[in-house]
Amino acid sequence: MHLAYPAVLAALLFCTGLYGVLARRNAILVLMSVELMLNAVNLNLVAFDAWLSRAAEDTLHSGQALALFTIAVAAAEIGIGLAIVLAVYRNRGTSDIDRLRDTAEGHDPDDPDSDAAGRAIPAPGAGEKAEATA
Repeated sequence: MHLAYPAVLAALLFCTGLYGVLARRNAILVLMSVELMLNAVNLNLVAFDAWLSRAAEDTLHSGQALALFTIAVAAAEIGIGLAIVLAVYRNRGTSDIDRLRDTAEGHDPDDPDSDAAGRAIPAPGAGEKAEATA
C-alpha cells in the first residue's frame, strides 16, 4: 500500500477534528474532536513507521511505540476532561462553552438588566426618582 493513502486519511481526520474543535460549543464534542485529531496523528505515526522500517530494514518500530504513548495520553486526557466537564456541569448547569465564558459570579447572560461585565443597568429616570424622594 502506498504511503499517500493513510496520509490523506489522516489529513482528513485531522481537519475534521480541527473543525469540531473550532465550531462546536459543547465541551464533550470538543473533547471528542481532540481525540479525532490524536487518532490522525497515531495513523501517521504507524504509517510512517511501517514505511521507514520497510525501507531501512529496521525493527525498532519507534512510530508504533509513540502511537501507544499517544493512546495512553489520550486516555488520561479524556478521563480528566470528562471529570472537569461533569464538575462544571454540576456547578453551572450547562456544558456550553460560550455560556461558560460569560458566566461570572452573579452574572446571568440572559438578564436584560445587566451589561457585559455583569453590572446592573439603572432604569431610565431612576436617578431622578431617588433625588425627588430625598
